Amino acid sequence: MDVSTAKDPILMRARIECRIWEVLQRVPDPEIPVLSIADLGIVRYARLDDEGVVQVGLSPTYSGCPATAVIRESVVAALRKAGFERLSVQDVLSPAWTSDWITAEGRRKLREYGIAPPAESVSSVRDIWRPAPAVECPRCGSHDTEKISEFGSTPCKAHYRCTRCLEPFDYFKCH
Repeated sequence: MDVSTAKDPILMRARIECRIWEVLQRVPDPEIPVLSIADLGIVRYARLDDEGVVQVGLSPTYSGCPATAVIRESVVAALRKAGFERLSVQDVLSPAWTSDWITAEGRRKLREYGIAPPAESVSSVRDIWRPAPAVECPRCGSHDTEKISEFGSTPCKAHYRCTRCLEPFDYFKCH
């Protein structure tokens, strides 16, 4: 759509960009399908340029994430299905994605799905090397948990076990 032909181009652009975000809110993360890519915080921007091209910037959760290509394809498919034909999806690598960008809604969805959300904020690269945080069991809420393995079902998760309810669970690592 050519924004310049609308009666109020600013309002029209805002409505279109709102619609783009609505579409992206429904694109699931392929590894954790209860989360949208917007919940995960990997959508850096979604906008309409002056030529009517939808531009979406995506940040991978970590370098080499195998889901990145699938996410890109899902974004293109969802936007095309919603009627947007002129698209540009770019990788945004700097600043690197951080688990701090997972939304409050995303954290709630993780917990309900049985994955413990990141327990601490990562404000500096050095924070990654601090001792492991006390991780809350997503099933019973206990902090009496232990790390079983540094890697869970995907490289961005660690595998834990609750010593109270004895249930195993994944923990979405802080990055």
